[in-house]
Amino acid sequence: MHPFIDLKVPDGTVAIHWFEQSSFALKGGGGSVVLVDPYSPHDRPSRFLHPEPPMVEADWRADMVLLTHNHGDHTHTATLERLHRNSPQARYIGTAHSMVLIGQETAIPSAQCVVVTAGETVTHADVEVSAVFSKPPFGDPVAVIPPADTEHLGFVVDFGGVRVYVSGDPIHNFAHNEALTSAVAELQPHVGLLTSHPSEGEFPFFDGCAELASKVGLRVAVPAHYECFRDRNYDPAEWQAAIASGGGPATHIIPRQEHSLFDAKGLAT
Repeated sequence: MHPFIDLKVPDGTVAIHWFEQSSFALKGGGGSVVLVDPYSPHDRPSRFLHPEPPMVEADWRADMVLLTHNHGDHTHTATLERLHRNSPQARYIGTAHSMVLIGQETAIPSAQCVVVTAGETVTHADVEVSAVFSKPPFGDPVAVIPPADTEHLGFVVDFGGVRVYVSGDPIHNFAHNEALTSAVAELQPHVGLLTSHPSEGEFPFFDGCAELASKVGLRVAVPAHYECFRDRNYDPAEWQAAIASGGGPATHIIPRQEHSLFDAKGLAT
């Protein structure tokens, strides 16, 4: 097993392991392991930054697997099928489109697949997961942003009072949408795993990410959605500097294939 599986996490803290891209493992003091958007293609053509996959699925187990949306780097059925062999009882939580794909392309039983949408909550042992929108279902006609091709969710994952916000792939102007920001802020997250990009435009730019982090009330922000594809990468140190200059919360960069410990105040020492 991967050392993270046997990691002893003190009560009142959450350990967060980052694989790459938007793939994370979360574990609280109660011992449940939650995987977020596990993405580990074993075929690694040159467009990938790293020749080795970030996850050896046989080394991992999960109690819950959260899927933010049905894009290939977030709902990757080959990865999920391999995980299922080692965690046959894991529950898969995500959008209707993600669950349909799982049913079509894996042997994961439908009884273990839970469809959620914004405003709904799922619990398992010591974990409570609340779904929020990361992109509004109808886009933003005023900003001339069309509806996304599939439902996009984020999650606030509560481990006994320490709450982790998973942004998924947020709409570019997320911080300016009161319905989106207030839905997350009401859940009072402490740590945020945030997708951003300095120039691409689908997601918030770095300054928009700083505003997003402030408006939802984070104590500490962690960058996501990088260090996977050569043509969609960014420098997390530049992101970190932009969050600071934009008046955002404290930041922390989790190195690829490592974990950090957080509590309700931010990074735990």
